[in-house]
Amino acid sequence: MESRRPYDIDSLTDIAFRLFAQRGFDATSMDEIAKAAAITKASIYHHVPGKEALLARGLDRALAALFAILDEREAKEGTPRARLETIVARVAEVTMRMFPEVSVLFRVRGNSKTEREAMERRRAFDAIVTDLVHAAQREGAIRADVDPALVTRLVFGMSNSVVEWYRPSGRIAATEIATAISRLVFEGAAGTPD
Repeated sequence: MESRRPYDIDSLTDIAFRLFAQRGFDATSMDEIAKAAAITKASIYHHVPGKEALLARGLDRALAALFAILDEREAKEGTPRARLETIVARVAEVTMRMFPEVSVLFRVRGNSKTEREAMERRRAFDAIVTDLVHAAQREGAIRADVDPALVTRLVFGMSNSVVEWYRPSGRIAATEIATAISRLVFEGAAGTPD
């Protein structure tokens, strides 16, 4: 008799988020999650009351990882610009490391209480970064002719777009992408003239 793979709430969340990232939350059924986990649907309900609970767990993972960046020493100490550089690069790294969770987070639209709560937490994260952008502008470390909230949206928009095309098995390494995003944001695309 073939033994079943061991599973727990974390591995079920992993499986669910791979499917949510590929197909979308609404288009993924509990039957599909059970099939991907090679368990019965009833076994999933032993761990969670439903698909929404899996969504909440995965979104919490993504948000916890983003907020953890703000607690890193390099994001808390130094000039506002240096702190921003750290945060921008680390958000890109977390996006690629936690690809399924972060890609679903970036696509939530507020269709449920879980999604609305995730969006509020994401807005709180963005507000902290916006304050840091404003501080860097006041110091003259970054251009001040663009609204700080717009700067934050545009920078994270570039980083967030990675979820649309990045593939972990692709030819471009995650670290290379994070470095490129940071360079484009803080040095520009024009480069230096020869």
